[in-house]
Amino acid sequence: MRKVLTTGLLAGSVLFVLSYGGLYLAVKFFPWIFVEYNNPLFNSDGSRDLLFYLHAFIFSLALSWFWERFKSLFHGSFLIRGAEFGLVYGVVSLLPVMWITFSAMDITPFMVSSWFIYGLAQAIVAGLVFAKTNP
Repeated sequence: MRKVLTTGLLAGSVLFVLSYGGLYLAVKFFPWIFVEYNNPLFNSDGSRDLLFYLHAFIFSLALSWFWERFKSLFHGSFLIRGAEFGLVYGVVSLLPVMWITFSAMDITPFMVSSWFIYGLAQAIVAGLVFAKTNP
């Protein structure tokens, strides 16, 4: 359990830095992408902002447990193992969640596609961290 927590927190830290650094760069260089978020659906009163900022750690801890249970199924170098882990997560979890989100909410295909790509990239990065630190 200790290995799950330590690798989960490490991956969470990496994802936190990459996510918010990437968000800053994306807003700076591609501001047109974020015009769609100027929507009452995404306005918050700020009371749950901490939950948003903690998502990288919640996500990484859950994936760390998943990695610990199924890491023996992934073979090859750490790059292949980490990428395959992220892709498996993307197909098994992200794709169905994005499908139901798109079907239930008034969002554009571009928006849901960007969420899918973002989640897939996070899962692959987390998989690489797990494959390197907890083979």
